Amino acid sequence: MTKAIYFDMDGTIANLYGVENWLEKIMNEDASLYIEALPLLKLNVLARLLNNLQKKGWVIGIVSWLAKNSSENYDIEVAKAKTNWLNSHLASVKFDEINIVPYGTPKEEVVDFPNGILFDDEIQNRENWIGKAFDETEILTVLKAL
Repeated sequence: MTKAIYFDMDGTIANLYGVENWLEKIMNEDASLYIEALPLLKLNVLARLLNNLQKKGWVIGIVSWLAKNSSENYDIEVAKAKTNWLNSHLASVKFDEINIVPYGTPKEEVVDFPNGILFDDEIQNRENWIGKAFDETEILTVLKAL
């Protein structure tokens, strides 16, 4: 296994589905929900763990989908909003890769190290991943063990 760790965003580190009227906002192509989403875990703890792992040679990345059936303009807004969310909530982490890709894109096909670790709330993404994959509830436990 390559020393790489990837995170999905929506439902994994960002509580997108906790934003009021999240589905309606997506259908109306309102990118504000991607900024409003609160963290799903203590990001200061996550940042500290990720920075320490990077010092040990681990690659840290994001692999996250855009909205389903969205326009090109909305995709641009969502990618910007997700990047801003990362810069705001995990400012001390210098991600080696940030992949924000069309909905349904096989995540293992767009990252540099698909045999690394993936944290994702979607079971299909975890099942298709080449390396080891965990759900969002296991993030801190797994990272602390590395």
